[in-house]
Amino acid sequence: MNRQDTAAVFAALGDPVRQRLLDLLAAGPGTASQLHPAVGVTRQAVAQQLAVLQGAGLVSRQRQGREVLFAVVPAGLEPAREHLDRMGAAWEGRLAAIKRAAEDDAAGRGLGQERTQDQRP
Repeated sequence: MNRQDTAAVFAALGDPVRQRLLDLLAAGPGTASQLHPAVGVTRQAVAQQLAVLQGAGLVSRQRQGREVLFAVVPAGLEPAREHLDRMGAAWEGRLAAIKRAAEDDAAGRGLGQERTQDQRP
């Protein structure tokens, strides 16, 4: 996946209406006419938001007679998932290094050891 794919997915997920549409479509395919009452915007606005989701590869569309049926494409989230996995791994490595450095510093100073009466300042 390239950066444009990842950016498109994050941009599509950045809108609360599109997030709600994905939540609804996760339960099963639907049309703009079926989805708009649950989202609280017009059917036309839902159709526009579904087009954005389709452009990002998050939903597919299939014509059924006069209606267009939209469905979630689970693989469409892969660019975002891969990006977040890479970022998570990078931060885990950095935080582990900071923890090791702090522990080494504390051990070098004798911190973290219980003080006895003889060690009182």
